[in-house]
Amino acid sequence: MSKNIIVLGETRDGQLRNVTFEAIAAGKTMAQGGEVIGVVIGDSVQSLAQELIYYGADRVLIVEDEKLAHYTSDGYAQALQAVIDQEQPEGIVMGHTALGKDLSPKIAAKLDAGLVSDATAVEEENGDIHFTRPVYSGKAFEKVAIQEGLLLATVRPNNIEPLQKDESRSGEVFSVSASISDLRTIIQDVVRKSAEGVDLSEAKVIIAGGRGVKSAEGFQPLKELADVLGGAVGASRGACDADYCDYSLQIGQTGKVVTPDLYIACGISGAIQHLAGMSNSKVIVAINKDPEADIFNVADYGIVGDLFDVVPMLTEEFKKVKAGTV
Repeated sequence: MSKNIIVLGETRDGQLRNVTFEAIAAGKTMAQGGEVIGVVIGDSVQSLAQELIYYGADRVLIVEDEKLAHYTSDGYAQALQAVIDQEQPEGIVMGHTALGKDLSPKIAAKLDAGLVSDATAVEEENGDIHFTRPVYSGKAFEKVAIQEGLLLATVRPNNIEPLQKDESRSGEVFSVSASISDLRTIIQDVVRKSAEGVDLSEAKVIIAGGRGVKSAEGFQPLKELADVLGGAVGASRGACDADYCDYSLQIGQTGKVVTPDLYIACGISGAIQHLAGMSNSKVIVAINKDPEADIFNVADYGIVGDLFDVVPMLTEEFKKVKAGTV
């Protein structure tokens, strides 16, 4: 049975985040031949609509208001609710990001609907939509289906392949009027601690450091390798607790959960809390002086050695590969 599915487009710095396109792909599966409706909320976001159509949305709805320039749960909930009231969809999907984790349960509670959070796969089986999601900190996976009511889900970044971008696609773009009022939170300004580099949650390559980097300066070789590979730098909680880096870089059970194509762990012992945040990476490389470190149990490739010797060597070799001199 075909369904109409709403996909929330998430923006950052005036651009759509990659997880939006992954959510559209999930929405296509959930729609079962029905319509995928992209939604963009913000201030002056009309220009982003066509990109959603190129990646598979059939039409796009825009909710614009100066009060929506920055995300607040009240403001976005009111805006999205206006779209839901107008469209009466059978499903809603968004990214399992800080925004999605905050907004989705609010919408689910308001609609008295179930919520499948952190889905890593969406499949159709015998006419039903099945969602695969991790449980027990990623040690196991469960497959769940919503038997009745609204299909509401968040999808983990870097797990669902986006549809091929097709700039020949066309679709209608409409504006939706929403009354944004009684906001309990007003954002006056946003100060970013790290305004440059690749978004950690969506990075295809991550170079992560642990206590073995020994100092804030010890992250410099990791940053150089990340620059060469076009990746992002992350950290274990131990490195953050030691003030080697900011907590915004923390990966693990109490930090960010990442699933890059390549994860290089440098000086990380492999505590279970850290593994919960990165063990589903496609390829894991561990660099550690201790051959008995737990990180080697989950690594696809292991290098026993001092990271301050190994990482610069890797950087130079990757430079040669990229330059075509190898």
